[in-house]
Amino acid sequence: MNDVAPKSARQIRLAITGVLLLDKPAGISSTNALGRAKWLFQAEKGGHTGTLDPFATGLLPLCFGEATKFSRFILDADKTYIATLKLGSRTPTGDTESEPFEDRAISVDGEKIHQTLSKFIGPQNQIPPMHSALKRYGVALYKLARQGIEVEREPRAITIFAINFVSFDGTFLVIETKVSKGTYIRVLAEDIGEALGCGAHLTALRRTATAGYSVDDAATLEAIEALSNQQREQILQPADSLCLALPKIILNKNDELIFCNGGWLSAPQARIAAANESTPNANEYAIYSEGGRFLGVAEIALAHSELRLIPMRLMATGKIF
Repeated sequence: MNDVAPKSARQIRLAITGVLLLDKPAGISSTNALGRAKWLFQAEKGGHTGTLDPFATGLLPLCFGEATKFSRFILDADKTYIATLKLGSRTPTGDTESEPFEDRAISVDGEKIHQTLSKFIGPQNQIPPMHSALKRYGVALYKLARQGIEVEREPRAITIFAINFVSFDGTFLVIETKVSKGTYIRVLAEDIGEALGCGAHLTALRRTATAGYSVDDAATLEAIEALSNQQREQILQPADSLCLALPKIILNKNDELIFCNGGWLSAPQARIAAANESTPNANEYAIYSEGGRFLGVAEIALAHSELRLIPMRLMATGKIF
């Protein structure tokens, strides 16, 4: 598959709004996967919600139209991956993007693997790899690494919520792990290899879940291409699926009119308390009409000694999928 999205100067662009759960193939970047999807949907506007490395596969939520306004609400979401580690071998990039530079003997069994994996669960600091898109002096670290330049990187706080043993054949170890935003699975693989005493690098990575979305509900580019335009629209998730973690506030018709025109509303404690039953201390809210239409996102702010519900992002009127 070429890493280039199809182009058509005469293609009609549609004001489509929704979230596409894409099962990204290996070998293309997230940006090019987005380009292909936009072309297939003839979408005017689109964006992705965090990248997958080109060699990685799996769940890549893509936002079209109005949904792009709310993509940030899943950028910080936890993510679940299936990762394959090749033990006894290390590479400069920690994955298959470079050739191995060290081979070691493997002397581990299932018990040692289980004990080692359990030690990685919990909050910790992780140093980002040089082969990453993080920037220093305005230059991506991977570009510096290609020039043989290594710079100091600040550790970042991450959390490994779970690591489950899947299989081990004597060389390849497969794990399932749920991690916080900003976790580099390549680094985790290298650290696990070091803890096992034989080194390791990542040979396959598949994202299976994030923000309540599952790869089981995702579609491949080939499957999407085989659908009719109407069928493509039907596989889109609604824009408010991006805001499932936010508490809800339902507005009456008068408040809806004010809110949709950008006006603030009084936010009495009773309304806030009702919305916050499941998510105490929330500051942002998903706003709906009495009829269940998603209107946008608002925040609670104190102004002139009064709590106010202030619009932050509003859905535009029009066809919503």
